[in-house]
Amino acid sequence: MTDFTPLSAAIGGLLIGLAAVLMMMTTGRIAGVSGYLSRLLPPYSDDATAVRLSFVVGLVLAPLIYQTVSAEPIATSINPNVVLLIAAGLLVGFGSVWGGGCTSGHGVCGLARFSVRSLAATAAFMATGIVTVFVTRHLLGG
Repeated sequence: MTDFTPLSAAIGGLLIGLAAVLMMMTTGRIAGVSGYLSRLLPPYSDDATAVRLSFVVGLVLAPLIYQTVSAEPIATSINPNVVLLIAAGLLVGFGSVWGGGCTSGHGVCGLARFSVRSLAATAAFMATGIVTVFVTRHLLGG
């Protein structure tokens, strides 16, 4: 995606912020995707499984609903290299655990709460992403 679309980006940002606020108001929990997903896996078990499952199902269904309502296909591109996908998934999972949260937990909710820890985590993963894109596109020719 290289098109500059400020209106759709602003609407998306407002919806993400609204969802995060509503989740905090209704459950008292921060909308961190990695935390919600990891607590759906064994051996973790508590009375919030239904809330977590509905959160994750909503993440999967949202683009399908958008595609149905807008009648526009959603363009996606996934590298077919299975080893690379597994390595990337493990690195993201490890990074989320090591950083005490993910981009949504730190970047959306943590920054909104003026958390210094979230500011450091967000700066670290943004810098890592910038360096990764630069290296893959400009140094490795990807």
